Amino acid sequence: MVTFFSANEVAELAMRIEQKGQAFYLLAADEAKDPGAKEFFEFFAEEESRHELFFRDMRDRIGSIEVPPGSDYEEYTQYVMALVDSHDVFNFDYTEAFKDEAFNFEQAVRAAMRFEKDTILLFTELKRMVPDSERKFVEECIDEERKHLRMLAEKLS
Repeated sequence: MVTFFSANEVAELAMRIEQKGQAFYLLAADEAKDPGAKEFFEFFAEEESRHELFFRDMRDRIGSIEVPPGSDYEEYTQYVMALVDSHDVFNFDYTEAFKDEAFNFEQAVRAAMRFEKDTILLFTELKRMVPDSERKFVEECIDEERKHLRMLAEKLS
C-alpha cells in the first residue's frame, strides 16, 4: 500500500491510466472490421494521448501535495488505492478479449464505457489531491471523459 502521494505521483498515475486507455483503443481500432468502428476507436486513442500529454505537463508544473483537509491520511490513501486497484483498465485482459471471436463492437464499446466511468471516478478523487491551481485542468479532463462516455453510449442506442 502506498502511504505517501506527491503531485508527481498523482500525475504519473493519471498518465498511466491514459496510456492504458490509448492501448485499449488502438487495439480496438486494429481489430475493428468496420471502417467506421476503426475511425471511432482511433479518435478515442488520440484523445487519450492528448490527455496523457496534459498530465505530463501538469507533473512538470507541480510538486508535493497532501490529502484533502479533514481526511484521515491512511484511510484516504487506502480508498484511492482501492479505486486504482479496481479500475477496469488494470483488471481486464483486453488483448485476450479481442482474440475471442465472440468479442464484438458492442462489447468493446461497453468495455470502453467501463474504462471511462472508472476514470471519471478516479480523476474526481485525484482532483482533490492536486493544488488548487491545477484543479480546473483536471476538471476539464473529467468533463472530456464524460463527453467520451456519452459518445460511447450513443453508439449503443
